[in-house]
Amino acid sequence: MSKRTTAKSGAGSDSAKGGAGGLNARILVLHGPNLNLLGSREPAIYGRTTLADIHVAMEARARADGVQIESFQSNSEGGLIDRVQAAGAEGIEIIIINPAGYTHTSVALRDALAAVAIPFIEVHLSNIFARESFRQHSYFSDLAVGVISGLGAQGYELALEAALGHIRKPQ
Repeated sequence: MSKRTTAKSGAGSDSAKGGAGGLNARILVLHGPNLNLLGSREPAIYGRTTLADIHVAMEARARADGVQIESFQSNSEGGLIDRVQAAGAEGIEIIIINPAGYTHTSVALRDALAAVAIPFIEVHLSNIFARESFRQHSYFSDLAVGVISGLGAQGYELALEAALGHIRKPQ
């Protein structure tokens, strides 16, 4: 099962080209398995904020900068890989990804991110380094622009700010 939500800031309008430095960039936010259960799944670890709450906050912030943001969640490794590969042909400028359980297991998802060569920021709601030993290794961190771990839903907000800063940098 996968869910895609797209927020466009009005392509072609002044607001889409205005914002911070005339941006009309695109950011993809990927959420791995079980993140569709946020808000009810182990709230002592992951908090009570839902995935929809996270997306609404990110959408509002991105829109303020005239940036398009798309959120995609899948419990399927193949669904996430397909979405990463499609992003390579769509002009996505940066990816924010919470690979969830695939953080510790998915060489295939890592390979897809390496293949498209789109910069990405890795996010984890919990502090993976303070959890079980098998959760303390990430197949993604060494490729990531940055890693945010253990700050709950605020980690996504911080990742978005970092992504916006990355987009603003002169190429």
